[in-house]
Amino acid sequence: MKVSVRKISEITGFSPATVSNALNHKKGVNKETADRILKTAEELGYRLEEKISKIRFVIFRRNGLIIDDSPFHPAVIEGVERQAKSLGYETVFNHVDINDIEYNTQLQEILSDAESAIVLLGTEMQEEDFEPYTHAKNKIILLDGWSDRYFFDSVLISNTDSAARAVEYLIDKGHRDIGYLRGDFRIQAFCYREIGYRRVMDRHHLPVQPEYIATVGTKIETAYEGMRKYLEETPILPTAFFADNDTIAIGAMQALKERGYDIPGDVSIIGFDNISFGAISDPPLTTIHVYKHEMGEMAVRELMRSVEDGKKIKTKIQVCTDFVERASVRKI
Repeated sequence: MKVSVRKISEITGFSPATVSNALNHKKGVNKETADRILKTAEELGYRLEEKISKIRFVIFRRNGLIIDDSPFHPAVIEGVERQAKSLGYETVFNHVDINDIEYNTQLQEILSDAESAIVLLGTEMQEEDFEPYTHAKNKIILLDGWSDRYFFDSVLISNTDSAARAVEYLIDKGHRDIGYLRGDFRIQAFCYREIGYRRVMDRHHLPVQPEYIATVGTKIETAYEGMRKYLEETPILPTAFFADNDTIAIGAMQALKERGYDIPGDVSIIGFDNISFGAISDPPLTTIHVYKHEMGEMAVRELMRSVEDGKKIKTKIQVCTDFVERASVRKI
């Protein structure tokens, strides 16, 4: 049943005009009154769906090690903007940096905007970053992220299953000594991919050798430097590596080739994301294809469906991936 302004007025004892002004965050209503009205409205399930005029795409930045200059995220952003436009909504972009002294002020402005529904890019978010977003005045959906403590509608990659599929592929090719190219900034996606890697190794009773785990930077340059250092300290390599993403894989491949290793003759490598550069790397990189545009579009569709239906049940959508077989893996 639709909750009316008049119903909230009857329960709180304030006039319909005061209730309406509070619900629309207009000036002239003192904070104590507004808080009481908003609390009652929330308890009754009052919705302001018809007031939503735009979609805010909030791009959260912790240190930029993943999202800055990433070839992955522009496609996701394009998908969000394209779907919002098709539904008749303007997209407003907000870049928020948790290390910025203006972060809390900027965040308060975003979360108090009752005329916007929010798509929150959570790639670089850690668990402690989610709590403020539970106070958003309107609907919010988390894209490329998930909180174990606070529940949001979410659209994210099927990271664990996709990584497991990659490692299974290596095992099918005869590899038993399988290493892991591990990004040094442990975003949630990387942690789930590591679970997939370890799960398959355990399933096949294959040991995860500590000396076969190379922790490297998450940009091509820092992955290259990290792999160079690893190679200086590690005399024996596995026959194959699974990498947290393509960027790491490509940087590591360059370091391996400089040291005289042939790929895939000496070492096979699988990446993750299917960025365009991987198709023309030397050799072309075997990888996991992520439906980037589609994830952005899906997030907007699910967000607006939640707005229109007023649903309270939170859903977690994991988008499946495809395997892309190229020349960076050999059969042994």
